[in-house]
Amino acid sequence: MSKRPAPLAGIRVLDLTRVLAGPWCTQNLADLGAEVIKIERPGTGDDTRGWGPPYMKDAQGHETTEAAYYVSANRNKKSVALDIASSRGADVVRELARQCDVFVENFKVGGLRKYGLDYESIKAVNPAIIYCSITGFGQTGPYASRPGYDFMIQAMGGLMSITGERDDLPGGGPQKAGVAVADLMTGMYSTVAILAALYERRNSGLGQHIDMALLDCQVAMLANQNMNYMASGESPRRAGNAHQNLVPYQVFAAADGHLIVAVGNDSQFRAYCSVIGRPELAEDARFQKNSGRVVNREALIPILAEAMLTGKRDDWLARLEAAGVPAGPINTIEQVYQDPQVLARGLRLEVPHTSAGTLPTVASPLRLSDSPVQYRRAAPLLGEHTAEVLQQYLNLSEEEIKEFMK
Repeated sequence: MSKRPAPLAGIRVLDLTRVLAGPWCTQNLADLGAEVIKIERPGTGDDTRGWGPPYMKDAQGHETTEAAYYVSANRNKKSVALDIASSRGADVVRELARQCDVFVENFKVGGLRKYGLDYESIKAVNPAIIYCSITGFGQTGPYASRPGYDFMIQAMGGLMSITGERDDLPGGGPQKAGVAVADLMTGMYSTVAILAALYERRNSGLGQHIDMALLDCQVAMLANQNMNYMASGESPRRAGNAHQNLVPYQVFAAADGHLIVAVGNDSQFRAYCSVIGRPELAEDARFQKNSGRVVNREALIPILAEAMLTGKRDDWLARLEAAGVPAGPINTIEQVYQDPQVLARGLRLEVPHTSAGTLPTVASPLRLSDSPVQYRRAAPLLGEHTAEVLQQYLNLSEEEIKEFMK
């Protein structure tokens, strides 16, 4: 049981987002206790409802209509089916916005203005609203009107230039990440911005417009690679599974599989050399310091690779762990959920779902000791809460709601 109310209890969010970046943001807010009202197109809803297979299964193992993609980003929300292109639907959204703290949307720049749902229109009815716009390129600049999708943003924002095998090796060339990291990081940055704006509002009493762009977030998340470029004037290149600034920090083949070795400092390197039976390498002037190992990578790595082939993966992992050298297996996602640490942390949960009974979900990584994340419901059915929300916030009668929903 929670020791205190959820951190965002009492905060109401109007969610006009779809696909991933926006829903990822609003799912964070919902997990932290905000009431999130998701507005969806009647009949089809969020695009990702149809992004299957796979579809989630009910207790009898039968497929539901809920695509796994949609379920991954819409936990703890309420779904209201409204046609915002109709004057009546737009009126309802404005009335709901009047009673909300946060408005999140990911339409094209200016796309909501024709419905009277842009920031200036919503601010006119609720000056305290925190209005977050998520787009590919932001509200300004020569690309502002372009649509932006994660894949193209990973390319334009530099991530694919540093992801994948080296160009001079088999399989080399640009490679995207295995999940939509530009979308996900934009969702995370948007969450931070909204929380900051809510905190600031406690002093000013006023809302503000948050302008979030996938490209901005993608460039920002390049982190040390940005600074590698700025310090050297040279663009970092793809390094496969190696690290540009640490050696050895990569995949090694053992006699029966592969493992990661992630040496982060010189003392760990000395311990690693002892484990693999090559202690003299740690005394070699070329390799004693990480800076030397980075410069002399091509001389060192073949020696280490040869040594690693003499042992079995799990034997290496046990010995490296005992010596305090960071190392780990390369798990499939199935193996992830069998890992003792993942089991101990409870990363797979079952949450209530209206038609399936329960659905699996992945626990939020946000762990608060006294006001923890709450798992109230799985992703909602399309329009599941339309009547409830219209009655509660617009005080419509049952007859009015039936007429409205035709």
